[in-house]
Amino acid sequence: MASPVELFRRLTNGVYVVTAAHDDVQDGFTAAWLTQVSFEPLLVALSVNPGNATWTLIDQSGRFAVNVLASGQLETARHFGLQSGRERDKLAGVSTRDLTGGAVVLADGVAWLDCRVQQSVPAGDHVVVIAQVVGGDLVNPGATPLRYAETGDMDGSAALYPQRFADA
Repeated sequence: MASPVELFRRLTNGVYVVTAAHDDVQDGFTAAWLTQVSFEPLLVALSVNPGNATWTLIDQSGRFAVNVLASGQLETARHFGLQSGRERDKLAGVSTRDLTGGAVVLADGVAWLDCRVQQSVPAGDHVVVIAQVVGGDLVNPGATPLRYAETGDMDGSAALYPQRFADA
């Protein structure tokens, strides 16, 4: 039987940079656990580690942006995924665009979504945020989105999976 790591790396998750702002503080993090959950209203679900510095901004502002990365943007995923926003300004030197209301989006992604938090639910070691998509744009229509499998073990998550499934 395959290990949980081998199995979960084959789920077809995209790779995104989620950005948020509150009281003149902006930050972003790399995420792979995002999915559309409704057409009417148009809702997405995002899984966030509550220890993440950007989670505080999302929780306080009730808003975030999802930036879809292109297949060649692995370094951008690393930039936003390997250090905390508490240690440095991850948006310094990154080309961005401010949205009305304080959110920020990356200038060179595939697309972006402007999201308003509807609810958040504790889910194990993460929080699942349900948000309504209120805007967005397709920045690079010819680009292929980056897939989570392309990142290898960039995030070190292989060590977090159980060695085997629990006996049912």
